Amino acid sequence: MTNIPTDRQYSAEHEWVRIADGTATVGVTQYAADALGDVVYLELPEVGSAVVAGQACGEIESTKSVSELFAPVTGTVSSVNEDATQAPEVVNSDPYGAGWLFTVTVEAEGPLMDAEAYTALTQG
Repeated sequence: MTNIPTDRQYSAEHEWVRIADGTATVGVTQYAADALGDVVYLELPEVGSAVVAGQACGEIESTKSVSELFAPVTGTVSSVNEDATQAPEVVNSDPYGAGWLFTVTVEAEGPLMDAEAYTALTQG
């Protein structure tokens, strides 16, 4: 099992979120990236759009399937990772770093878990 970073929180839908100074950086976990297979396309929310915790806000397409991307927090999208949209395979190679997807100015957090709880979820 991949090492799960402890400096962020996780959703049951396999997104990670790191919140600092009211801004959340969002990505998908290594577990999700491995389950998806080779990521070939990302449809991310637009800058300025509102996202609601627990609701779909985009899609990730792989060679295996298309999966919805869920917002782990409620707020306004403040940036998207254009590099990842141009080279979506970075989600597979570096999901906790260069493969981040978008940032949100946080109004409220959804139900999130720490790394220990997320590890239990994925290894259960």
